[in-house]
Amino acid sequence: LNGELKFHYTVHTSLDVVEEKISGVGKALADQRELYLGLLYPTEDYKVYGYVTNSKVKFVIVVDSSNTSLRDNEIRSMFRKLHNSFTDVMCNPFYNPGDPIQSKAFDSIVSTMMVQAC
Repeated sequence: LNGELKFHYTVHTSLDVVEEKISGVGKALADQRELYLGLLYPTEDYKVYGYVTNSKVKFVIVVDSSNTSLRDNEIRSMFRKLHNSFTDVMCNPFYNPGDPIQSKAFDSIVSTMMVQAC
């Protein structure tokens, strides 16, 4: 449980960093369709990367710090895939915003990314 709490703390701290970066961006980047925030919060156990869409949806990817094979462009590509799959879910006329995502296609994308990151 202690490891799980530490993980949750890391993710929540990273979301604070996302908020700081978004508020510091200003209007210059406000017109961009997406915003890759890069490495947000490195710890001895994890590296946390962030991404924000134009509609302020925040994505966070947590990678084990011992994983040195993932490059920045691969993380960026993972966020793009995640964003595209998320957009597909949101565009489904049967999806009610705010409901839990119950999409096999979305789950498959996330599972594939988790396998790649290992």
